[in-house]
Amino acid sequence: MKVLTPEYLSAVFHQSGTLSPELITGFRSAVYAHYRNNPRPMPWRETDDPYHILVSEIMLQQTQVERVKIKYVEFLSVFPTVGALAAAPLSDVLLIWQGLGYNRRALYLKRCAEEIDNFYAGQFPRSISELQSLPGIGPYTARAVAAFAFGVAEPLIETNIRTVFIHCFFHGREKVGDSEIMPLITATIDRDNPRGWYYALMDYGVMLKQLYPNPGRRSRHHTQQSRFEGSNRQLRSRMLREVLKRSQISAKELAVTLAAERKTVQDNLESMQREGLLIKQGRGYSVFEEIKRG
Repeated sequence: MKVLTPEYLSAVFHQSGTLSPELITGFRSAVYAHYRNNPRPMPWRETDDPYHILVSEIMLQQTQVERVKIKYVEFLSVFPTVGALAAAPLSDVLLIWQGLGYNRRALYLKRCAEEIDNFYAGQFPRSISELQSLPGIGPYTARAVAAFAFGVAEPLIETNIRTVFIHCFFHGREKVGDSEIMPLITATIDRDNPRGWYYALMDYGVMLKQLYPNPGRRSRHHTQQSRFEGSNRQLRSRMLREVLKRSQISAKELAVTLAAERKTVQDNLESMQREGLLIKQGRGYSVFEEIKRG
């Protein structure tokens, strides 16, 4: 078979608009060969427990893998089951989450656990539509849990998978849209082993980013993440850390403690209250804890 260079794959695909079975087989073989020869052990790849997989997927969003490896084990040691997370105080969940950033994700994860515990009797929903109906769960996360936990072979896309298809099938192209990539993901998916196939694609994408200027930057959807240092995200994180230290704290006290502008602190407190992270009690704020009704 001809060497499957990006130039060749792109030319064949764009001339015909389709991929032959032979080309699909060759592409899969190359991706799987790299996966077998360059294993990247990760604890969530050793389980098909949907709760554990959901925890890993939420943590991995815009967070470095090595940091997630540590937090994943720590989080599951404290909240080993969906029922344990559902029953836990939000403040306990947020304390364990510290260091991952994007604290709203911890809130969404807890709300997911509560909904599964309350409406599904603790049994994880298996369909993509049910998974996507859970709080804070988007199309990718729903499909990832379905694939990695239940072997559902549906097309899914994330940054590393996007990188593979842009590099291999859109050689020299800029501003490649996901709508152009999804048919290729559908055509090449290994329906007998979607879990292994998607892990292999992700690892192939990581390798490509190390060898080439990130092909994912040629995506129409690529955005540069803003700096954390000195950002409002960092201020929100510091604010929440201070709130967790006390039973109640005012905007004025937070502004003084953090040497931050009072109005910015107040605006963030009100935003965090709307999101369900905090609750205002008198003149101070504390972590929102839902009253459990028997």
